Amino acid sequence: MLTKEDMIVVKQVRIAKDTYELILEGELTLQMNEPGQFIHLQIGNGREHVLRRPISMADVNGNQLTIVYRIMGAGTKWLAEREAGDAINVLAPLGNGFPTHAISNTNILLVGGGVGVPPLYYLGKKLKAQGNRLTTVLGFQTKDAVFYEQRFRELGDCIVTTNDGSYGQTGFVTDVISGLTEINRYYACGPTPMLKAVSQQISVPGYISLEERMGCGVGACFACVCSTIDGNDKKGYRKICQDGPVFPANEVVLV
Repeated sequence: MLTKEDMIVVKQVRIAKDTYELILEGELTLQMNEPGQFIHLQIGNGREHVLRRPISMADVNGNQLTIVYRIMGAGTKWLAEREAGDAINVLAPLGNGFPTHAISNTNILLVGGGVGVPPLYYLGKKLKAQGNRLTTVLGFQTKDAVFYEQRFRELGDCIVTTNDGSYGQTGFVTDVISGLTEINRYYACGPTPMLKAVSQQISVPGYISLEERMGCGVGACFACVCSTIDGNDKKGYRKICQDGPVFPANEVVLV
């Protein structure tokens, strides 16, 4: 059930260049059990910044929610200035997440790029607990943008790539996954070009989470619409905020 709550800041730390990890506390976490869903944060009093900010859930532990975000403008700069004890109004949970039901004893590949990495951690924890074997490939632009590497290593094998070769393997995530075998399923989140390249390269069933600027977050404004691949699909489109942000890899057109 979609609910609003003033969640309390427990802790906030900078974990990479312009990237922050924020831990919030509140009863709303009891409804956050589907990795890949997102929350809508109110910035300030909601007057100066009318639109809420959609941010994915990086982890849920008891009554604490962890999010990871990058400073992109005035709204996220305000968020980065919040301190322990501050209240932030949260609307959640929104969207449809990654399917994990009845998945066990499976070789799973997680592929994340930049700020698409955080939701894969909550997903990876759940899949690991269900007895799956995980391999994670994380892509970043430079060394100073890398985060959560050690956390993913605790879940299984983890490979990091950087575009400029300043850390890990040089290149893109697709340069790594071409050499991986015995993968039965994959989950990916990141920039659309990355998702398109990954889905074209991997033939096993997969799910992708789209990054998109969302207006209302509940499917009313039609600001985040994408086309479906199936020409016989009667609706012909999907609302990323309402029908997604997670889709089967062969359901929507990636442009």
